[in-house]
Parts: sequence; C-alpha cells; structure tokens
Amino acid sequence: MNTPTYHNVHNSFKLDGFHLNREDLCRVAYSFIKEGEAHEKPVGSFILDWFDDRPYIEMRTSGTTGKPKVIRVNKQAMVASALATGDFFGLEPGQKVLHCLPVQFIAGKMMFVRGFILGLDMDFVAPNAHPLQKIECDYDFVAMVPLQAQNSIKQLKHVKKMIVGGASMHPNLEKQLVKLKTESYETYGMTETITHIAAKKVGEKAFTVLPGVTISYNENNCLVIHAPSISDEVIITNDLVELVNENQFVFMGRFDNVVNSGGIKLIPEQIEQKLKLHISERFFVSGLPDDKLGEKLVLVVEGAQHEMDQDVFSELSKYEKPKEIYFVPKFKETETGKIIRKETLEMI
Repeated sequence: MNTPTYHNVHNSFKLDGFHLNREDLCRVAYSFIKEGEAHEKPVGSFILDWFDDRPYIEMRTSGTTGKPKVIRVNKQAMVASALATGDFFGLEPGQKVLHCLPVQFIAGKMMFVRGFILGLDMDFVAPNAHPLQKIECDYDFVAMVPLQAQNSIKQLKHVKKMIVGGASMHPNLEKQLVKLKTESYETYGMTETITHIAAKKVGEKAFTVLPGVTISYNENNCLVIHAPSISDEVIITNDLVELVNENQFVFMGRFDNVVNSGGIKLIPEQIEQKLKLHISERFFVSGLPDDKLGEKLVLVVEGAQHEMDQDVFSELSKYEKPKEIYFVPKFKETETGKIIRKETLEMI
C-alpha cells in the first residue's frame, strides 16, 4: 500500500458527522475563520495551512525549558507520526474519535492529521476542562490533558482508549484510571518530535516507542531519539532515562533540573512524585545557590504562606528533604500551563 501524502484526505474521514474531502474542508475552514466561535477560528487557519502549497507547518514550541520559538515541521513527517499512532493504538478507518484539544498546539493539530490520514469519524468540541460533559455516544479514541481526564472520570465509560499528555500525571489520577475499563495511556513527546513518540499504559513504569522509532542515551544518560520518518536528525533530549531495551525506557526527570547538593545528585521529579500525595497546591522542588553545599534543595509552593506539616516529608530520604520552603503567589507558566521553574525561582 502506498503511503498517503499530506494532500490526501481518507474517504472515510468525517467531521461532526459529515464526509468531507479536501475542497469541503477548505470551505469549512473559511467559514470557521469568518463566522466561527473562538475555538473554531484557529482550526480554520490550521486547515488552510495544511492544504496550502508549502511542505511544512510553522508552530511554536511550548517554552517549558527555554524561550518559545517558532519551528518548521514537515507535513509528511506529521503524516508519518499519524500512521505510527494508528499502528500503535490499532486505529481503523471509520472509528469514532473525539477532538477536545486546542489546535494552536501540536497535539491538537495532530488529532486532525490522524483524522484526515487514518479516515476517522471525528467529533470536534471546544477544548474546555470538561470535554465529555455533553456527549451522547461512545468513542474509540480520545486524547486529553490530565485536567480533562480528571474531570471526565465518570464519563470515561464511553471511551475505549484514551491518551493523556501535555503534563505529568498525578498519582491520584493514575490510581483512578487503572480501575476503569478504559485503556488509558500516558504519552511522551514534544513539539520537536511531532507530539508523542512513546506511550505507556497507565500504572506501568516503562514507555514503549511507536513503530519506526528507536532510542539510546548519551553520556549524560539523556534520551536520544532515532525517528527517521519524523526527523532527518537524531533528537537529543534533556530527559534523564533508564533504558530497558532499544524500544522501552523509564523517564526519571530532566537533566537541567538536577540539583547537586554537597556532591549528592538529586532528581526533582522523583522527589515531587513522593510529595504529590501530600501537597494539594501546585509546587516544585529545585536548587538554589548555597555557600556550603554548592546548591541547596528548596520546595516552592504556589499560594499564600502557611505552616507545612512535617509529615509531608515522611517518604523522603534525609538528602531529599528540602532545606527551605518558599511561597510564591502565582507561578510563571507557559501558554499551555506548564510551570517555568527558572522564572518562578527568580521571583523568590
């Protein structure tokens, strides 16, 4: 079978119940831009960008680890990503999917590309915090961010498979999802990898890469991604991993977040995972300069200052216990709501 190109729209593709080809979609796009609601206008712009003469789409990175930048993403690489997702999750033409993500970002764009290329029957709703609130049918596949998944626990009986990405998943949400019949997966990826390149069933430790992707790690134990159909160059990440084999890895944390306190290397994400069950506010742990230790581990909590019960730290080793606690009224964050640690620390 020939690989579809970005010019193709699968003849099984439907949007909100209507079979639409390329010309139909461009007409819908103009209508969205001219008369659509706030969440429909960017969809119109994306559809016109997708079907123009350029072989690439321009999009902004999230800015979690550095300044957001505009990058060019090859449309045919996006097609390859859609096909890999289809293979990995067993998506078939005509299957019913729900699109509830903002189209300004890569995950929202890729749901449309999967629809066009795989021939999915897609319902499109405003990307709010309760996407399943008004649904009246069952879905084979849905992509959500953790907040949407948390707010949809009761309605997830209408969903066969769900992928959750965009932010780390709270242990409480994992516990709830594991009990459901819905097959839930946590995804790993970034704008540069054209959304996810790996996924793991909720409750499991190791991510498994999608078809066409292999992995290794460099001298810093950071993940290196080999995905020739998505990127001509090897993608070197800042993510610390344990490699299980060339197809599976366990995410540990980010290399640029590691705190070296008196020669002890501490991974904030590992410590945060232990604290999440005890702290209800948003928080993170990080390092600040210290005369004795070089860096001291600190806990930064969003909100008004208050006493913290020492039991919060009961699961931490003596080196993992923060030396100071700081309170910041409002964290600095990206457009997608991820905390920008460096800028928040500058507020202390």
